[in-house]
Amino acid sequence: MLESSVRLPVSPQAGRFFVLAGVFVCAACGLVYELELVALASYLIGDSVTQASVVLSVMVFAMGVGSLLAKRLRCRASVWFGLVESALALTGGCSAMALYAAFAWTGDRGGVWSGGSRYLLVGFSLAIGVLIGAEVPLLMVLIQRIRRQDASGAVADLFAADYVGALVGGLAFPFLLLPFFGQLTGALFTGAVNALVGGALVFGLFRRDLSVRGRWALLTANVVVLSLLASAAVLVDDFERAARRAVYGGDIRVAVQTDVQEVVLTGGKRRSLTLFLDGRLRISGRDEKRYHQGLVSPAMRGPHARVLVLGGGDGLAAREILRHPGVRRLDIVELDAGLIDLARHDPALSRLNGHAYRDPRVHVVNADAFRWLRSARGTYDVVVSDLPDPGITASTKLYSQEFYGLATHVLADTGRLAVHAGPLSSRPRTFWTVETTLRAAGLRTVPYRVGGRESGFAAGPDRTARGGRAPRDWGFVLASRTRPVLLHAAGSEVVRAGARSAERSRQTGLVPSTLVHPRYAN
Repeated sequence: MLESSVRLPVSPQAGRFFVLAGVFVCAACGLVYELELVALASYLIGDSVTQASVVLSVMVFAMGVGSLLAKRLRCRASVWFGLVESALALTGGCSAMALYAAFAWTGDRGGVWSGGSRYLLVGFSLAIGVLIGAEVPLLMVLIQRIRRQDASGAVADLFAADYVGALVGGLAFPFLLLPFFGQLTGALFTGAVNALVGGALVFGLFRRDLSVRGRWALLTANVVVLSLLASAAVLVDDFERAARRAVYGGDIRVAVQTDVQEVVLTGGKRRSLTLFLDGRLRISGRDEKRYHQGLVSPAMRGPHARVLVLGGGDGLAAREILRHPGVRRLDIVELDAGLIDLARHDPALSRLNGHAYRDPRVHVVNADAFRWLRSARGTYDVVVSDLPDPGITASTKLYSQEFYGLATHVLADTGRLAVHAGPLSSRPRTFWTVETTLRAAGLRTVPYRVGGRESGFAAGPDRTARGGRAPRDWGFVLASRTRPVLLHAAGSEVVRAGARSAERSRQTGLVPSTLVHPRYAN
């Protein structure tokens, strides 16, 4: 039996306003939890499209389950709403720390532990979805108890407040919480707001509905949840440092969140220098020279007065380019100004890149490479594409047919385009898709690799810190309007015509990757 109408400490109009304001805040918090799960899972696990699909589909399903379960709680809607908000605040607020902990301390154990972050992601999506789904039926009871009205009108009011709250939460996450708090503290702060608003709504408007036992249960739950969230917020910096040490090792030189990505630089003293971008291994000092020579040197065999590097903010490709006599101008288009600043000023990294940014021939543009190419003027003898792995969802547009078409527009008639296409031995389909896409853009190609299956490199680009074994070779494609001639760089190996045909015949169904139909998988 549902609770009957009761006297409120405020007028019905004010009470109705406070309930709808509570719906607004709770909806904003719920969407923040959802976005936080998607963002952190994309960073830790990769492939943002897959992670977003998993979180959204599981959460929407769980919301339906929560709505059904809430039917049994309507007889004591006030106390149950307060308890649901406390549970939601604790679950959502701590979800980011729990996911990061699973990734940091269990991600390298292998076996069932290797998928711990994925299982936890699904578990949190289910739990948060069930709790969010239980809110609306309980709020429906509470708002009807303030003033009886047509059910359709009450539902319209609730959903209006819910959707507007979701809008505010969706905008607050990227523009307020992430820049000022970060993912971990932002989730904890959101949980605290959620618990405070839920508790204030119940104790402020419906305290006369609560039995003594119910009041103490709800008060205890809120105090415990807020205490846990506050304690976690105090310890979050220590937790993050310990997690980073577990992931990257104990000799972290720099760990900074730029406007674009997390940049972690390790080693430089007893160990070789290692650079991670958003958890992915970008360079390793033990073998980066072979990688960058393999990328740059073949393209530099010919006119190279004007050179363009797309990406390559670490300055290592620039170092190899500047070693060639005859370079008059080198333009670097790099999105992350923070990475450029680190490559300029960190003693170990600037020493590794040969202090390339001190050279007056080097000009840096902080811009998205795709957008910059759309408005670029002039041509270059050599274009080097030193960009993140094509399997990363955010970078697939930088390996698309449209992107290579734009790059062709800035390429001189006899110019060469060198593209990093991922490890050939471990991800052949990705490699040959890059090559197919270049040909679709009107270029003639020579695919090649540096290293070989017999070589035992320590690391290479495109691997996560917990990503398992590093690639044993790197695949590149040299492209131009006329068929380029590949003069061997140290350790390079042309993928011969016969081997190329045999390999591509095994990669059935290869078609170019485009903006609207990306063909790369993480």
